[in-house]
Amino acid sequence: MLRRAALLLALASCGAPPGMMDDDGGLELEPDAGPMADAGPGPADGGSADGGDTGDGGGALDGGGGSTDAGGGVDAGGEADGLFVYPFDRTHSPLTAQHVRALGVIAARAPRSVDAFMKVGDSNTVNPNFLGCFAGANVDLGGRVALQPTLDALKTTRLSGTTPFERVSRSATVGWSAGAALAGTPPPVEQELSATNARFATVMFGTNDIQAMNLDAYGRAMFSLVDWLAARGVVPLLTSIPPRDDSATADAQVPWYNGVTRALAQARGVPFVDLERELRLLPNHGLSTADGLHLNVFVQNGAARGCVLTGAGLQFGHNRRNLLTLEALRRARDAVASGAVADVGGAVRRGTGTRADPIVVDSLPFVDVRDTRRDGARTIDTYGACSPANEGGPEVLYRLDVTQSRAVRAVVVSLGAADVDVHLLQGSATGAACVARNDKAVTATLTSGAWFLALDTFVSSGAERAGEYALVVLPQ
Repeated sequence: MLRRAALLLALASCGAPPGMMDDDGGLELEPDAGPMADAGPGPADGGSADGGDTGDGGGALDGGGGSTDAGGGVDAGGEADGLFVYPFDRTHSPLTAQHVRALGVIAARAPRSVDAFMKVGDSNTVNPNFLGCFAGANVDLGGRVALQPTLDALKTTRLSGTTPFERVSRSATVGWSAGAALAGTPPPVEQELSATNARFATVMFGTNDIQAMNLDAYGRAMFSLVDWLAARGVVPLLTSIPPRDDSATADAQVPWYNGVTRALAQARGVPFVDLERELRLLPNHGLSTADGLHLNVFVQNGAARGCVLTGAGLQFGHNRRNLLTLEALRRARDAVASGAVADVGGAVRRGTGTRADPIVVDSLPFVDVRDTRRDGARTIDTYGACSPANEGGPEVLYRLDVTQSRAVRAVVVSLGAADVDVHLLQGSATGAACVARNDKAVTATLTSGAWFLALDTFVSSGAERAGEYALVVLPQ
């Protein structure tokens, strides 16, 4: 029996994601915006403002436990009989007993220092205002005494004579996109890991990746990076990228890139910090007014004070990111070191992706990661008038029950050697019900009724291109 849920589409509209040439015969959706050189670490752009402190962004959610797989991700089966969802209405992703076990699986792969972390990212990570001030005396936690033990432990660690906070990372460089961290022999991330033996890695990419308008490439690079870290016993702490106030076109892409990052973290069961969510509420989005691209910082008595975490300080981008990162480090460190569970449970997504048991899209935005080598079923080979393409491999089905007409866009990012196409079906989960199909994305106004998304495996020269994919669905 099909499970039904009303589709809630009440969020602000988002720009269409970047398009790419459909290698199955589709059309290019949007032109390439061209390359951009990163503007560098950026100006301080300080000042002071009044405002409230930031918190967790949400309380504990009702849900169950679960089991972990060998890859360190959260198993879709296990005790919870589903995948724990990372909700969009909180800043820190849930850290349930299931997630703690997943982090334990990662940590068991290599003996590393629980009091060391490495930085992985671009210019907003290179900037000394990111975490560096925690090594000094100008720190004001704004009364958050629970953060002090983590701060003290990390501050006493020495990595070649410096603390993890102020260390100049080999895996963070101005102008980098996500693929740079694993490029070269040995790759920069391996060099940094060898130098730090860090148990944790703060990871934030996407600001520069947007310029290439290639969401597929970003997704493949990020999944490869996170899996590389986890395989070596490093717990990745993924952070969403800031808004792009330098360009409305670029800013429209931010939710799509952050959607892929959230989907990755959710699938692997690793921490996700929604920095974008916090920055959208700040003056100038916490960005420098000089370029609208780099995080700004609180200035007091003529000096940058990125570790002043008072109401005034937290009106600035670096200060807000520093608080969220220290909170994430505390949560992850406590989980790995002592098995501490921060959340009692969480919302669980169920469904096997078959015609009899589709995955329900019950609200937007929506993100998911599946693998057609193990998920879904092999029931639809062709899609009627939509396309003559051979989709004879396994497909995963999603159901949307719409109560109010609304425009949506669904984007699939095929990972590794996979080639998974997206199909929009109206009324029934059959090929004949197809109304739109593309190798990357479909956009449509959904009227009241039942709709389905079929994420199907393309067959090329008799070979099924099955594999893992990330799905992001946003209102338009």
